[in-house]
Amino acid sequence: MRLSISLLMLFLSSIGLSQNFQITGTITDNESQPLESATVYTEKIADSSLVEYTIAEKDGSFLIEGTTDLEKLRLIVSYAGFTPHIQEVPVQQKIDLGNISLKVMDNALDEITLNASRAPITIKKDTLEFNANSFNTRQDANLEELMKKLPGVEVDSQGNITVNGKPVSRILVNGKEFFGNDPQIATKNLPKEIIDKIQVTDTKTRSEEFTGKAGNPDDKTINIELKEDKNKGYFSRLTAGGGTNDRYELSGIGNYFKDEMRVSVLASSNNINSSGFSFDEVFDMMGGNARSIMVSQNGAFNINGMGFGSSGGITKAETAGFNFVNEWNDNLELSTDYFFGKNDTETRTRVERENILPDSRYFTNSLSESNLVNDSHRANLRFEVEFDTLTRLSISPRLNANFGLSNRSRDEETLDENRELQNASMIRENEDLENIDFANRVDFIKRFGGRGSYLQLDLNHSHNRQRNDNFYYSESVFVSGAGEDVQIQDQFIDQDENENTLELGASKRSVLAEKLFLDVNYNFRTAKSRNTRNVFDAENGEFTNLNELLSNDFEVLSYIHTPNAGVNYEGEKWRFSSEFGLLSTSLETNNFIDNVRFDNTYNNLFVDADIRYSPERSKSIYFGYSTSADVPSVRQLQPVEDRTNPLNIVVGNPELEPTYEQRFRGGFRNYDFSTRSGFFSYMNVNLRNNQVVAVSRLNEDFVRETTYTNVDGVINSYLGGSYSKSYKKKEREFRYRVGINGNYNKNVGFINGVKYNSDQYAITPTLNLTYAIDELFEINPSYNFSYNEIAYDINSGRDQAYVNHSLGFEATTYWPKNVVFGNDISYNTFGNVSPGFDNTSLLWNTSLGYQFLKDRATLKVKVYDMLNQNVDTRRLVGDDYIQDVNNLILRRYGMLSFTYKFSSFGGGQAPGRGRGARVIRM
Repeated sequence: MRLSISLLMLFLSSIGLSQNFQITGTITDNESQPLESATVYTEKIADSSLVEYTIAEKDGSFLIEGTTDLEKLRLIVSYAGFTPHIQEVPVQQKIDLGNISLKVMDNALDEITLNASRAPITIKKDTLEFNANSFNTRQDANLEELMKKLPGVEVDSQGNITVNGKPVSRILVNGKEFFGNDPQIATKNLPKEIIDKIQVTDTKTRSEEFTGKAGNPDDKTINIELKEDKNKGYFSRLTAGGGTNDRYELSGIGNYFKDEMRVSVLASSNNINSSGFSFDEVFDMMGGNARSIMVSQNGAFNINGMGFGSSGGITKAETAGFNFVNEWNDNLELSTDYFFGKNDTETRTRVERENILPDSRYFTNSLSESNLVNDSHRANLRFEVEFDTLTRLSISPRLNANFGLSNRSRDEETLDENRELQNASMIRENEDLENIDFANRVDFIKRFGGRGSYLQLDLNHSHNRQRNDNFYYSESVFVSGAGEDVQIQDQFIDQDENENTLELGASKRSVLAEKLFLDVNYNFRTAKSRNTRNVFDAENGEFTNLNELLSNDFEVLSYIHTPNAGVNYEGEKWRFSSEFGLLSTSLETNNFIDNVRFDNTYNNLFVDADIRYSPERSKSIYFGYSTSADVPSVRQLQPVEDRTNPLNIVVGNPELEPTYEQRFRGGFRNYDFSTRSGFFSYMNVNLRNNQVVAVSRLNEDFVRETTYTNVDGVINSYLGGSYSKSYKKKEREFRYRVGINGNYNKNVGFINGVKYNSDQYAITPTLNLTYAIDELFEINPSYNFSYNEIAYDINSGRDQAYVNHSLGFEATTYWPKNVVFGNDISYNTFGNVSPGFDNTSLLWNTSLGYQFLKDRATLKVKVYDMLNQNVDTRRLVGDDYIQDVNNLILRRYGMLSFTYKFSSFGGGQAPGRGRGARVIRM
């Protein structure tokens, strides 16, 4: 009790000693022009640690507010190309510094060394840069934890990153990709201690980087600059754990740096639906966290773009891979990586489905189980050579290969409107799978001068081969007034599908005026797909009797020509890009068994145009419009019956036309660094004509017979917005984000051969909160609900409306020292689940870790699904059905794990790169 009173008095006294301060002023150059986006910050005089910071407004004005127990602070004003302004200011409730004029930095003057803290944020022409040392994190933090502290940066529960409302799709390390194209391998594994700067730019392709063409302003790339003294050495982690129900985890990752060369290796094995490489200090390798419930409870995950597992179930995964990057003489670069994955996935799905007909309904119930063992290989290589500063050749081959064995079973029954049995089927399949996909891209660019003119030629070729050898057995029972009719299919199905694609492109950019360009382009794409399916019926225990009715040999050829031209303007505030031309699509089909051929050509307008206005650095509004064509798949076109589900017989339509799509998009974004607040909005509308849809009819035996046709008038649209704000006072931080998303979809389809229209509406408000005290704790509550409404122009009695709720709570404490305790809870209720299915889901993950051996080792106990109440129950509403689904999922287990990390970096402290210091030569 006495200790508690002492701590309370100490806390109250610290509050009493702290004083609020407010500093205002205006930043200009020596010609009295305002310097928008100048960085203004305060730091402690004793150790140069950051106190508060802000960014100057459009008129150069600034406001810094904060709380401190110091009597004086050091104020620094920084702007690229200007000498920093430094002065000491007394801590008062209100301080007006008036006008502060910065002088242009002159490198030709005599060298005078001025030591100044590097600004926490620097805004350059096209780059937003954060100084890693200016943002406090735990000593053992990784890149993801650091980015959560940066203003305008948000990291969601799945590790996805947005900067000022814009998604981050790439993370580079010293300008090079880190282990391929998966950002989370970098964010989860790079330790903060080796990071110097975090730079945010518009995402550019390799070609755009070389030519200087503007990138995508709605997608961001983060480049991590390593500290100079940390760019030689290695860092690694190893984890091993065992748990209840035979659950286990093993993983390791190692990284070696030496100047421009980088080598990374990783390997893992586990049976807890995890990629194995999160290395999250709290919930690592738990198959996702509670908030991402739909990810954590199924067997699917991705590593560097390669998928593991399936859409549901439990997966045992073994993975290994390496990445190598090096650059020689600034004109030759090689980047290559390879991944191997072996997964063993078990699934089980129970479905209760109500099928809606125009004047009646019927019901189907099914239970499906499968086991898939699959080996995956993925290799990439990029070789670039610059013959001179204006000419570059890039060659990028890629190989994906999958070899698997699948065992599947399915039991299904159909009942009429009175719940009386009409038919039933039992299916057993054993299938060998092989899929090989090879692609190569050759890109040649020749620049003309330094104003942006260039010629680009590119060639893309890909080959995909898929082979399936399936031993298929089914028994079907059809009930009628005459009794039961039993049909048996005992078959061997040999199916090969080959696709070759060739793309040729030529682009020429000419300079019309400063920042104004004329682009002339021609793109040609041709694809040839051939599907050969041979079905052999069993005869005397051998599969030698060819079933010609179910066999086929079908080919699809498509040719797409897109000549276009456009004017592009890439200014500071206004940006306009346009491409106008012809979209000519030719489609040809050949049925070699029936000797039937079909071909036609479809001409449409090709448009891809965007306009953007950015009145200020952090504010923009944009609109865009584009068109495209999508060729039907070979399976939708081939006119042969597929009876692998005896209760749903599918046959293609060779006269399908390509889908023509028009896309409208737009949005508004505004982030204010001075108030740490931002508003983001977006909208997208897709209009489709000749959309390929299924047409099903029910015969007298309640068997669905399905084919495909084209329809017009399909609409998919969404819009939304969010507002976020953060407050930071000393070691305390509070953030919140409120948002709302809306969707409208108009579908056109067929119910038992009768055409219909449906309108689907959804609105989803969200709330996310964060409160944290450095080195002590962090809590993250969240809530959202989704209101859904569906209306049909036929059979209005099936119109419905329902609400789903989702509540999440994540809490992590870092006290006492070296102890990390985390809890992640998600509670979901589903408003449209039928009786017999649980409409609630509660998932609670918890973890307790202890760090020792100078924070290099961590011993951790964690429990997944603490209350053993996690369920995967979902209702899916289609245009002609309502379906309740229950899947096999990962259930409660406990795990004890040990992690050890070791690192070594060569060299001493880099000159001028100490804590927050830099050298400015005047």
